[in-house]
Amino acid sequence: MLLHRVLAPRTRRARAALPALVAAGALTLAACGPADDGTPPAAEEPDAAPAVEPLQVLASFYALQYAVQQVGGDLVEVGSLTPAGAEPHDVELSPAALREMSRADAVVYLSTFQPAVDDAIASREPENLLDVFDAADLRPVPDEHDHDDHADEDDHDHDGDGHQDHAPEDHVDEEHADEAEERHTTDDGHDHGGLDPHFWLDPTRLATVGEEIAALLSDVAPEHADTFAANAAAFTEDLAALDEELSTGLASCERDVVITGHTAFGYLAERYGFTEIGIAGIDPETEPSPARLRAIAEEARLHGVTAVYTDSAASPAVADALARDLGLEVLVLDPVESQADPATDYRGVMESNLEALRTGLGCE
Repeated sequence: MLLHRVLAPRTRRARAALPALVAAGALTLAACGPADDGTPPAAEEPDAAPAVEPLQVLASFYALQYAVQQVGGDLVEVGSLTPAGAEPHDVELSPAALREMSRADAVVYLSTFQPAVDDAIASREPENLLDVFDAADLRPVPDEHDHDDHADEDDHDHDGDGHQDHAPEDHVDEEHADEAEERHTTDDGHDHGGLDPHFWLDPTRLATVGEEIAALLSDVAPEHADTFAANAAAFTEDLAALDEELSTGLASCERDVVITGHTAFGYLAERYGFTEIGIAGIDPETEPSPARLRAIAEEARLHGVTAVYTDSAASPAVADALARDLGLEVLVLDPVESQADPATDYRGVMESNLEALRTGLGCE
């Protein structure tokens, strides 16, 4: 009743002051102890945990960038030394890219694939460096002009005397015999020449590289080693599922020969049981000779090929001309050397490649 007596107005002046007094009383009560219902005042929220600073990682080209992102997750920010849509074989590094390499927490690359990257690493000597060469287990480049496994020896016996004439591609082989024997040895002692760099087109090889990436990141940030290991296991599981999709999708097909713009799909062919005939070689800028084109046309007729595959890494002009001459369909296979379309990723491109192969090979 004390509050009531204090606030009971007896004059006009007192009545005018009433609202202010009520407000002041309310503030006083609010500041004193618990509310009328016994609920204690809300406790102050603790300070939020400090944000984790992501590792800055550089990959030399897109497939490795994708693998690092899958293994590192939110704990990494990954850049690529090969700009999106660029041809990685002949990439040149800008001064800004070289500075970025020096500042990176880790660098992941494939030696001998990109000479400019090899040179930059030799000069900058990044502290945390992973060369995936050993984990990728690179295969030798096949003889790009020899497809006798698919030819009947009698097909070239034009004299009728039992002696096989040389096919046009045999002459091409002789012309390039010395080139096929070239070897390039890097400073680490590995003889890397004559090897196909496109290992990532076999998902099981990319999974092995993912495990090596997890080890690298764990060395750089050991407090997150368990997370990197779990991410690498999930990455391996996803790639195993992709491998199963490809195996099942290409298990029963009418044809087993694929003509491509350049010889980038050897790992894919080896893993899933078809033969690749490349118009150009490992380097998509290689110009095929007229004899080479005649030999490819002969192979296409011999094996009932119905499609020629172009790719995002090379000019489609030669493949388009060959398709017109032979009445073949033009389809697309992406070697995933760079990210041609930012709306999709490695897995999405591989699924598109599967559908294109199923169409060209006549798979059930």
